[in-house]
Amino acid sequence: MNTQPPDSQFDPNRGQDSQPKAARSPAPPPANTPYSGLTPDTVLDALDTVDFRGDGRLQALNSYENRVYQVWLEDNTSVVTKFYRPGRWSDAAILEEHGFVQELAELEIPVVAPLDANGSTLAVYKDFRFAVYPRRGGRPPELENRETLEWIGRFMGRIHAVGAIRPFAHRPALDIDSFGIEPRDWLLKHRFIPDELLGAWTAAVNLALDGVKRSYERAGDVKLIRLHGDCHSGNVLWSESRDQRGPHFVDFDDCRMGPAIQDLWMLLPSEREHMGTSLADVLAGYEDFFEFDTRELRLIEALRTLRLIHYSAWIARRWDDPAFPAAFPWFNTQRYWQDRILELKEQISLMDEPPLWP
Repeated sequence: MNTQPPDSQFDPNRGQDSQPKAARSPAPPPANTPYSGLTPDTVLDALDTVDFRGDGRLQALNSYENRVYQVWLEDNTSVVTKFYRPGRWSDAAILEEHGFVQELAELEIPVVAPLDANGSTLAVYKDFRFAVYPRRGGRPPELENRETLEWIGRFMGRIHAVGAIRPFAHRPALDIDSFGIEPRDWLLKHRFIPDELLGAWTAAVNLALDGVKRSYERAGDVKLIRLHGDCHSGNVLWSESRDQRGPHFVDFDDCRMGPAIQDLWMLLPSEREHMGTSLADVLAGYEDFFEFDTRELRLIEALRTLRLIHYSAWIARRWDDPAFPAAFPWFNTQRYWQDRILELKEQISLMDEPPLWP
């Protein structure tokens, strides 16, 4: 629901300054304005159908993939409601996400689980699928604090211990094909890369994907478990309240199967000289509840590379949603793609360095 940058280089959750020179016009995908009918009245009427009576006040929260609102109710409390992007997940995949989060909540792991809405956590109104959540306040965690990292690590270890019990049946895995090869091919097919940079970007992305494959080969047959999937600092809220002090984990919308390190690397600083110390602090808490396979350290830069490729395609696929050009005005400029080429070249070098060690 909230997004914050996990590291200081260009990041899938970070904005950039607007650049004046645009890339060539891409071949547009079919027109798609999935939320054009989601008016404030529709939001309130949808909640009314599941017995959450709004008093007329609502506030849009920071989310682009879905639409998320804080809604005040007639009893002067408030809830958060998420309207899912049409066509992204099947009902079964959404309910599997809800089931995973509820499973964690029942074990008193601090996650924000969806509320029951007339017998189900997933409701439908006028073709909009939505869920209702309790409102939880908090601030970004202080990831420079060693105690904070260990605290987060303990709960992440508990999440992964539960995630390892059984696989998802309806949600995908984070792998080279879905996060690297398919996004690369989609960007090329839809002509998002400027002509004068096409050769350089294609060469860089292909070399980067070769590096990802080598990293996976070096790591070997690592175990895939159910993950949060998008565990950057914006999805870990820190509370100081007496009854729930510490971290709580929000927005499992991207949960999927993957290696455990996927939920850990985005909490680390980008400077390599500090990454090992921070990782050691996280693992000091993590391994109280779940054993970490050190072979997965070879995947940190590979997973970062996949995320960067996937992110460009994620924005491009949504470019006909009016919210995206407004939110990401720097995307698809000449400078944007030049920076991505340099970034991929940096990742190629990083993936060939010895793995990080805590």
